[in-house]
Amino acid sequence: MNDIAAPPKSSVIKSNAPTLDHIDVTALKGVGKQFAEKLAKIGLHTLQDIIFHLPLRYIDRTRVSSIGSLGPNLNIVIEGEIKACDVVFGKRRSLMCRIQDGTGTLSLRFFHFSSAQKQNLQPGTRLRCFGETRRGASGLEIYHPEYEQLKDNSAQQTAASDKALKERLALNQTLTPVYPATEGLTQQRMRGLAEQALAMMDNTSLQELLPPELRPGRGQSSLAESLRYLHAPPQNAPIDQLLEGEHPHQQRLVFEELLAHHLSLLRVRQRTQAQGAFSMPTHRKLRDQFLKNLAFTLTEAQDRVSREIAADMAKPIPMLRLVQGDVGSGKTVVAALAALQAIANGKQAVIMAPTEILAEQHRLNFVRWFEPLGIDVAWLTGRLKGQAREVQTRAISSGEARLIVGTHALFQQGVEFADLGLTVIDEQHRFGVHQRLSLREKGVNKGLALHPHQLTMTATPIPRTLAMSAYADLDSSVIDELPPGRTPVATAVIASDRREQVIARVKVACEAGRQAYWVCTLIEESETLEAQAAEVTAEELHIALPGTRVGLIHGRLKPKAKAAIMDEFKQHKLDLLVATTVIEVGVDVPNASLMIIENPERLGLAQLHQLRGRVGRGVEASHCVLLYGAPLSQSGRERLNAMRETTDGFKIAEIDLKLRGPGEVLGTRQTGDMQFKIAELCRDAHLLPHILPCAQLLLEEHSDLTEKLIRRWLGFNDNYANV
Repeated sequence: MNDIAAPPKSSVIKSNAPTLDHIDVTALKGVGKQFAEKLAKIGLHTLQDIIFHLPLRYIDRTRVSSIGSLGPNLNIVIEGEIKACDVVFGKRRSLMCRIQDGTGTLSLRFFHFSSAQKQNLQPGTRLRCFGETRRGASGLEIYHPEYEQLKDNSAQQTAASDKALKERLALNQTLTPVYPATEGLTQQRMRGLAEQALAMMDNTSLQELLPPELRPGRGQSSLAESLRYLHAPPQNAPIDQLLEGEHPHQQRLVFEELLAHHLSLLRVRQRTQAQGAFSMPTHRKLRDQFLKNLAFTLTEAQDRVSREIAADMAKPIPMLRLVQGDVGSGKTVVAALAALQAIANGKQAVIMAPTEILAEQHRLNFVRWFEPLGIDVAWLTGRLKGQAREVQTRAISSGEARLIVGTHALFQQGVEFADLGLTVIDEQHRFGVHQRLSLREKGVNKGLALHPHQLTMTATPIPRTLAMSAYADLDSSVIDELPPGRTPVATAVIASDRREQVIARVKVACEAGRQAYWVCTLIEESETLEAQAAEVTAEELHIALPGTRVGLIHGRLKPKAKAAIMDEFKQHKLDLLVATTVIEVGVDVPNASLMIIENPERLGLAQLHQLRGRVGRGVEASHCVLLYGAPLSQSGRERLNAMRETTDGFKIAEIDLKLRGPGEVLGTRQTGDMQFKIAELCRDAHLLPHILPCAQLLLEEHSDLTEKLIRRWLGFNDNYANV
């Protein structure tokens, strides 16, 4: 688990009546400096942090289950008598005890045991055990259960010791919580800390930050009541509802957490737009000349979105706009119109892409569009070295280059812009928040403290649920129309044992004058291994398809070699292009009408949709074949069925969200944002329409509570939220 930044020292203050967010964890018994450092690794600095560190799930130790009623994968308490106990030998030596309760028999297995333990577990001994059942060679088993002897056979047992024994063996009166933890933090220790913090909550203030009229359920339960319930649900609590996260006490806290995240994003927007930007009115003559030179006419959707962007850029506040458009909807030309508006106003514009292939595709398009208008285009990627790099960086810093296209190299040290007015980030989910922030900060006008306008684009449609929550700080535009001539792609799902039939299909397509892609994927994220797999496949197809011109492209090739192969494919000097997923975005060959994707079950839905979008760009009917390896997992089957049933990127995005979760879909799993303590966007989407008006009301009428809410749920980790 990633470390979470500690709050500034000034946030922990001493007071005669401190609130829980101002009491350090070292106030708890048994928490010294060293242990406090372990807690800090998971963001626990204060008592409030401990109390809001909620259980992931619950274990029921409040009742004894009969062995005969059990199935696998259950956390249960059982009581019974040992009938046999022996050391067994197999792949690993283990101590096996057979325990019986009159309704059935179950095995207890210990891989690590002592001779004293073996001696104590003799036939006739009665035990109470707790653990998780699983299927084993001898039926149901529990590995390394917690256990205690139920019967003290000493005839001399005193009343006092009898009472102590009963107390020790008493069943729990509440469900047992299981907390998120890290190395060095046991569940027993976490439960003890939570109990201490809750006890101190009786004598200190836990501030209610939601006005009564904004609380879900009309404020029927207080925050303290919900927290106490969730840390120690009563014996009769609906455990299934708790495990699903749908209990009213959970939803009370989910609402507050979603509200805190939404407020943090609105605040980012307020702060950014308070900084100001250059007003850039539309230059009609240059826009009209650009559109006249195009080989096509803008769709109504492209025209609408470009005008929304133009209106934003004409304002003296930084544009913060997200443009969504399905594969092939024509986002690049919309970005070009925005760049043209910045350039016409004497500013530089930068286009940042996540891969060199996509950046190269953009460079070729912009050179073709802008050079006839007398606009120089610079080019900067990580593999551009030596004098060539110096020439480009000099053109950027001098202002000679008005449009700059590149990859992550654009925000590296040594790259300075003369007067940056617009940043366009393509496939924004492929960049971390720190990278996006770095590019924006490079464009700040140091003298006037003005920020560049920012346009982010994605061809991976974002489900409405995520757009409402993860992008609350951005205005959103959707290009919901494909250019004329785009044909729907028919998708087939075929098992790999029919590979020869698929190869024959490729032969027919190529002989008919069409072109095809064959995409290779691997489980391992290694360019070297992927390249080797692609090389083997290319050689196999070269032998199987004599007379077919086969090309090969992968991530290990140098940029010039990649560009040369892509150029050959575009000019139809190649019939079949074998590739790794480097062709996911940015490749536009209208004559390519067949896409074969090997092992598609290894890829996410968004990536499959992007790959499929490389075909269907011409007038010929296009097809995508998903050549899967059996057996398919349930998740793999669902993904491939979704691809077969729809080409709607937004429907695919909704399914992807349910299957993988928001962190994976947004590409932010490693960046720190969208990490919720209790909320789950798919499950809790029904709350989002209520979140929006509540956030606005808090900002307008209770601004003093906004900061406290954000600190409670996000800590000091929201500084880079969604920049």
